[in-house]
Amino acid sequence: MKNKIRLSFLSLAMLIGSFANAAMINPPDKSKDAAVYAHIISRVNEIQNMDKTSLNENDKAELRKELKLMKKQAGGLDKRVYLSVGAVIIIILVLILLLR
Repeated sequence: MKNKIRLSFLSLAMLIGSFANAAMINPPDKSKDAAVYAHIISRVNEIQNMDKTSLNENDKAELRKELKLMKKQAGGLDKRVYLSVGAVIIIILVLILLLR
């Protein structure tokens, strides 16, 4: 039984490793991301320097929606994976229980 569990973990680790290698072989296009990021920064600066006192409520609402959309786009440019401390502890405990 333990051999089957170890074999399944080994195959899972190999599968995860192959996905990680595939991601490293085909990195995302950094120049396109940089161009989008530069456009977002310039538009945010343009909105900040804008005189908003003459705008009506609808125009202000549209600007807020645009800023929220740009914030989501900028957050999507970050391609990192984050693990919380709790998730790491749970993974370690599960591995300890299964490999014992």
